[in-house]
Parts: sequence; C-alpha cells; structure tokens
Amino acid sequence: MSAEYQKALMSTPAVLPFSEPPYLCGFPSPYHNDSHRRFQKAARAWISENITKHALEWEREESVPEDLYSRWVAAGFLPATMPAPLPIDWLKRLGIHEMPGGVKFEEWDYTHSAIFADEKFCADKVHRGQMIKGGLAGPPGALTVGVSYGLPPIFKFGSKELQERVVPEIVLGKKRICIAITEPDAGSDVANITTTATKTPDGKHYIVNGQKKWITNGIWSDYATMAVRTGGEGAGGLSLLLVPLKGHPGVEMRRLKVGGQISAGTTFIDMDDVKVPVENLIGEEGKGMTYIMTNFNHERMSICMGIVRQCRVALSTAFEYVMKREAFGKTLMDNAVVRHRLAGAGAQLESYSAWIDLLVYQTIHMTKAESDLKLGGAVAMAKALGGRIFDEVASVSILLFGGNGYTRSGQGEVVEKIYREVPGIRIPGGSEDVLFDLSIRQLVKIYQLQTQLLGTKSNL
Repeated sequence: MSAEYQKALMSTPAVLPFSEPPYLCGFPSPYHNDSHRRFQKAARAWISENITKHALEWEREESVPEDLYSRWVAAGFLPATMPAPLPIDWLKRLGIHEMPGGVKFEEWDYTHSAIFADEKFCADKVHRGQMIKGGLAGPPGALTVGVSYGLPPIFKFGSKELQERVVPEIVLGKKRICIAITEPDAGSDVANITTTATKTPDGKHYIVNGQKKWITNGIWSDYATMAVRTGGEGAGGLSLLLVPLKGHPGVEMRRLKVGGQISAGTTFIDMDDVKVPVENLIGEEGKGMTYIMTNFNHERMSICMGIVRQCRVALSTAFEYVMKREAFGKTLMDNAVVRHRLAGAGAQLESYSAWIDLLVYQTIHMTKAESDLKLGGAVAMAKALGGRIFDEVASVSILLFGGNGYTRSGQGEVVEKIYREVPGIRIPGGSEDVLFDLSIRQLVKIYQLQTQLLGTKSNL
C-alpha cells in the first residue's frame, strides 16, 4: 500500500460500517458545521451515560426511572425536541440562555434538531470494556415524544394567557404534556374523531367526553394537546384543546402493553364529563385540523430521523456479528450471499439517510409557508418509505443473526427488540398506505395550483 493511501486511512477513525452518519466518519459534509459537531458531542456524552448503558434494562422492566425526566430537563435537552426556530424569547425569560455544547440560540437550526433526533436513539457505547448497544426507541421516547409534539401548537396558536399559564411549568420540567389525537376508531382518519367538547350553558367551560388511545407519555402527563369535536361532522368541526389529565376529575388513564417501545408509556385515556376552561382552547374553534396538519411535518421528520439511527444500530450490529460468527469452517462474512444481504440493506439505508439530510437542509432554507406547502408531500412519502426500509434492514439483521436474532436475550437481543419496534414506526404519524396516497395527492395539488397561478398549461 502506498504511503499516500496509508495516510488517507489513518487520517480518520476506524468506524464500523453503517454505524454512523458520514459526517462522523471523517467524510466532508455540506450540512454540518462546528456548532453542529459541538452539540452532537454534548448530546452523545449525556445520552450515553444516562440512557444508553441502561436502555436494555429499562426496556425489559418496561419503564424508566422517575427522576430521569427531571435530569434530562436539567441537562438542557428539552428545547432540542421542538422544531426550529426555537422560542428564544420564552427560553431566555425562563433562564435558559444556550443549548448543550455551548450552542447559542442564534446558531440553532433544524440540523441541530436532526442531530438530537438521531442521538436520542442511543448510539453504541463502550462501558467497562463491554460494547453496550443502543437503538431502542422506548427509553428516549419516554422523555421526548409528548413535549416534542404537544408543546409546539401552544407556542404557535395558543393565546398569550394560555402560554403564560402553562409554558413555564412545562419548559422547566415541573409539568408534562402529550399530544392526543388518535382514538380507538380513528387513527389516520383524523377528520372523523368522535371525542366531543361541548360548551356549558354559561360558556365558561367545555365538557369533554370520549377516548384517546395509543397516546405516548400520556400516563405521566399533566396536560394533553387534544383533538376534540366542537362542531359538526368532518374536519371543519375539529378544534385543539389543552385538557388536564393526571389527577383531574373524570379522567382515567391506563398503560397499554404494545409490541415495542414499551417503556415509552403508551396510554389509553377515558374521559367522562371532564370540565375544561374555555381559556384552554388552542387557537380558534374549527381550525383544529389545520393546526394538526402543521404539526405533522415535524412529527414525521422526527420519525424519519429516528429510523436512520435504528437502522444503523441494527445493521452495524449484524455486520459486526457476521465478521466473527463462524459456520462451515469460515466466517459468515466470507459467504457472498451474506455480503449481498448487507449490501442491499446498506444501500437502502445510506440512500434514505441522504434524502433525510436533504429534506432537513431544504426545511432550513425555506420559509415556514414554503416548507409546509412544498415539503408536506415529500415528508409524508419519506416517512412511509422509511417504515419499509426499516422493516427490510431490521429483517436482514435478524436473519443474519439466525437463532440469536430470534432470542430475547444474549447476542441478538438488541436486534430482536429493534425488529419488534418496526410496526411502531410504520403505523404512528400516519399509516403507510395513507401517507403514500397523501404524498401524491399533495404533489398533484401543488402542481395544479402553480400552473394556475403562473398561467401555464397543466398536463393533469
């Protein structure tokens, strides 16, 4: 080997294939600057120490420690769950003046958000000489999901009085919030939810009746940003209401045992004549569907970012395993069919990762109106495609582990658990078939509107 090649190989760290994004493997990146790298290092250090080395144990126990949320808030990571740009004025009012890693609010963009969404899924960590595998969605989801999707609508659409009343206690970690849209009989069909919010004769309260199901973090939440029906049938009858949960009269909650992400606290909520002040209305009556749709881009992009990390953990774990596992007198890696499986899954993973990086970049360099309008279809498509890629990568990883991948303990435990989390990605945030259809309808709609406004002839 030439000295030049040796120098090239020694200039970057040796990273297990597929385990990290290219910018952490020594490759140049047009998306990442020093600010991004500082935040990544800070996030990796805290998450590795406080989550990764315990994640498997907590997922087995189906819960996380009670004090984990307050420690996470104290470490300064709660604002990282929210879409950029951050509510800087609010954060500074509450005594928060920079993000972890010494990142100034003015530096923060959606690439930082993407880094946190990637890092929170717990990259691998060496602990006491042993490699601890990350990649599980449950433990980080126990911290992030509710506030990530439940708080932004209050910032965007809530009244000043509502913000003053609830934002401080949520941002400072004194109270918790979740998003509650889905019902037993209405998932992707949001326009047909049946939970009602009827005003009292004196007009001072809403009386809420109905059920919400599969609500992540609900069991620990003091509030839910909830989709309710304040009007007639269809999307026009929906509103968003901040509904008190924990300990509130008429509210009953219980944990649901789901296939994966068990420690994230999936919850069933039953509401019987729950009294809610009218001041808890978020925005205007009848605009709930519009508000929900603006929240979906952030939710779906966060899911896409998590897909990439979970795929990386599953595939790199399998890659490492087949390099040392022997059968028929040679390692599994010495078999062409094994290399072909790795190549096929790896190509899908890296292509998908590059697309998500591009969508993040486009989001940063477009106005909110532009990104909501022009990227809605692409984000829906990316989320749907990501579920299929996750399914393929996790399946390949299980197959390469063989019997060990089908066992809930031992060498294949992380891959087995990740595989059980695939449906938890493909279904929430809009099911696959609905999102693929939505993406094309959105693209057609935008094309037709543009041709109409520009006075050009449409081919549709």
